[in-house]
Amino acid sequence: MKRKRFFFCMAVIAMAAVSCVFLTAHDSMAKDTFRIAWSHYTGWEPWEYARHAGIVKKWADKYGIEITLSEPMDYAESINLYTSGQFQGCVMTNMDALMTPAVGGVDSTAIIIGDYSNGNDGIVMKKGSAVAELRGRSIKLVELSVSHYLLSRGLDKNGLKEKDVKTINASDSDIASIFINDPTGIVVTWNPILMQVRNTKGATMVFDSSQIPGEILDLMVVRTNAPETLKKALTGAWFETMAVMQKRDPAGRQAIQYMAKFAGATEAEFEAQLKTTFMYYTPADAVKFCKSEQLRKTMDYVRAFCFDHGLFGKNAKSKDQVGMLVGGSVLGDKNNIKLRFDPTYLQLAADGKL
Repeated sequence: MKRKRFFFCMAVIAMAAVSCVFLTAHDSMAKDTFRIAWSHYTGWEPWEYARHAGIVKKWADKYGIEITLSEPMDYAESINLYTSGQFQGCVMTNMDALMTPAVGGVDSTAIIIGDYSNGNDGIVMKKGSAVAELRGRSIKLVELSVSHYLLSRGLDKNGLKEKDVKTINASDSDIASIFINDPTGIVVTWNPILMQVRNTKGATMVFDSSQIPGEILDLMVVRTNAPETLKKALTGAWFETMAVMQKRDPAGRQAIQYMAKFAGATEAEFEAQLKTTFMYYTPADAVKFCKSEQLRKTMDYVRAFCFDHGLFGKNAKSKDQVGMLVGGSVLGDKNNIKLRFDPTYLQLAADGKL
């Protein structure tokens, strides 16, 4: 009896060992999954097409990972959820990358500079036709957003200061109706709202982002400690999608049509928005900008705006509070680097080495 029990026990142990080996092998084959947040915007709609067309999956599979792209989210919410750790990557502007995750202590890297606003953001007014005529007037905008930054730069370039105008915070969902119903209205906003308000009777766009080229950037930002596989897969997927979009062949047209429909726009409307979005269709062009002195100057403008508007926190003593790695050198506190513009993956894509 004892002998039989011994053999039975040995059999159970053997079976358990085999099971452990199987489970270990199965676990080793399981792919790491990374969540990426995004929101509707002309320069970010390509991410949805890349998901739809299987391009994201193709590149994720190449690097043995899984990438889950969120449903389109509220923009501010997406950045907050990325900052809190619920997403490993998120699309956002350069200003928002600094003032939310970076200021919040999250070390982040911009791996893709996708485009810059080249007329997608603007100041529109009634009863006036020049920035100089903004003096003493009330301006509605989403405060402390890129619209606020655009206003600050527009005033500065025309010899005015923010103290020369009165800003009134307004929701982006209300700005169009507020402007349309206000006979002396002035708003700062972005597309597609901008297209609506600028076409209102009696409206004049007195300043837009094409007058500050390369300053309002749209990025793919990931946590700096994210694995190389994620950074490479996202970069590869993006520029494969750019190559499809850039061609005006049937595949390229189909891609544009899909993006327009998903964004809730007509093809003509979406094409119009693309014209005011300077897309970096090739990684070589993106690399050049990422390494440029222009990017460094832009981020110096941005950090000054953030500090002047209290976005670094009440204890911040200067715009050097947060460090940024830009163009290979540091702006701000070298011991507190929280935002990095890294051309590594753009360069790999440009060299065909992804």
